[in-house]
Amino acid sequence: MKPKFSNAPLMIALAFSTPAFASNTLVTSGTGVAVAKSPLTVVPDREWNKMGARPGRRSETWTIDGDGLNDLTFYGGIESNSTLFREVSKRLKPLPRYSSTMLLTDIPALFENSYSIALDTQLMKIDQVEPTTFLGQKGVRFMYSFSLKGEDVRRKGEASGAIISGKLYLISFEAPELFYFDRDVAGYRNIVAAAKLGLPQS
Repeated sequence: MKPKFSNAPLMIALAFSTPAFASNTLVTSGTGVAVAKSPLTVVPDREWNKMGARPGRRSETWTIDGDGLNDLTFYGGIESNSTLFREVSKRLKPLPRYSSTMLLTDIPALFENSYSIALDTQLMKIDQVEPTTFLGQKGVRFMYSFSLKGEDVRRKGEASGAIISGKLYLISFEAPELFYFDRDVAGYRNIVAAAKLGLPQS
């Protein structure tokens, strides 16, 4: 029996200024699909639901059981001087901006600071950082954890990213550490391992 969680509006927080009427769509398994309006292509390991609301112009999120329960987010070529998410309050709480001059080791801090501001929580931290190969390039893999403000649920996350031709490509997965993360993280890792840049094969 699955543990019960409140369906925390994580995507709502990140997609604060997203147009309101976008609908979710089903992503079928086993077929390559380009994500985040970019050449980043993945092969879903199972059926996922693509959230209609997107965190940013170059990103999109999929979920299995619902927003906040298992969120797989693709960042498809974030350009220099751009944010990972749409601004929540550009004047009062501007988000940090990615720069093509950043080192791979700067990416976890960019992610952490973006989350802290977008989710309005100080309970976000990077737990581990290590080198990896992502999209056939030198990349960075990091684990993180956070809680939403006013909520007791602790969430775990993992992300892999690389800077290619000056643009940031990143795939992250996060879920409550109780039950959902351990159940679904292997599927995320399979998607990351098979991800590539290029159009999906028909």
